[in-house]
Amino acid sequence: MSAGAGEAATRLAAQVTRRWQTIDPLLPAAEALPPGCDTELVAVGADGQPVAIGSCEHWVGTAGSLDLTWGAAQRFQLTVWLTSSDVTNALDHLLSLWRDHLADVPGTGGEDTAAVVNWPSRDIDGVAALLRHGLAPLAVIAARTRSRSTLTADEPGTARPGPRVRRAGPADIDAVVRLGLEVIRYDAHFGSVIERPGTADALHDEAAGLLARPEPWIWLAERDDTPVGLLYAEPPESAGWIAPMVRPAPVGYLTLMFVRPGDRGTGVSAALAARFHEEVDAAGVAVTLLHYEQVNPLSAPFWSRQGYRPLWTTWEISPARALR
Repeated sequence: MSAGAGEAATRLAAQVTRRWQTIDPLLPAAEALPPGCDTELVAVGADGQPVAIGSCEHWVGTAGSLDLTWGAAQRFQLTVWLTSSDVTNALDHLLSLWRDHLADVPGTGGEDTAAVVNWPSRDIDGVAALLRHGLAPLAVIAARTRSRSTLTADEPGTARPGPRVRRAGPADIDAVVRLGLEVIRYDAHFGSVIERPGTADALHDEAAGLLARPEPWIWLAERDDTPVGLLYAEPPESAGWIAPMVRPAPVGYLTLMFVRPGDRGTGVSAALAARFHEEVDAAGVAVTLLHYEQVNPLSAPFWSRQGYRPLWTTWEISPARALR
């Protein structure tokens, strides 16, 4: 970030924090913009004072990394701080500046690139500008707080005996990888998850490392000793990468959950979620975050019943240079 943009960010931080807290008390304080690429993205009001500032991060995935599964191989992510009462015009101006910046960056026209904005889900005033620039709401970061009561029932379905839910261990690596790949393949229908040639190996390596630890946050649901469901999560010491997205702390992160199609609606999902929530509540986790695909017809209703609600919406366009 340039010196000018840094000074503007310092002046705006308190105003941004107040605005966010009015919109959603779970949003974090505006303490520091990401370092970004040193491109100055500042929108000014009629009085010439900054009303919106952005930081553009350029991310390139490492070959064979599991991170490549969760989106494009090159991602250009805009973080926005905005204080103007005229949100639509201020955001529109900032997105136009970002579009012009991306047009000058080599490689942004490639198919495996994306322009990404995380926008507070309750800040509806920005939606029109995001749509105008061609961005689509592909994913949601949802939050559950310890104080929030939950209902744990699945959708009505065929009554079957409840599953056995147990913590996974090193011997379960094949089942964990098999079920983990199934949720990746399912979510790939919705636009922001990509199974790549190295995904299976990367998932195996990560899961093997986690399963080797004492009491990993990975659980299997079984019927007749056959794994039918998986919940895979990160405790606070591993979830620092997403903790800045929310005000309370400590933060846990639910990485993925999957139940075999034939066992959905029979209590497996609810049993896995209930076991996980017992763990996070006992560990003193203040808020648990997870991602789900915006257009997945199963995710939003289920996670709402478990006490989660949208916190941030991830807006995206691919290739990155397609931003209007």
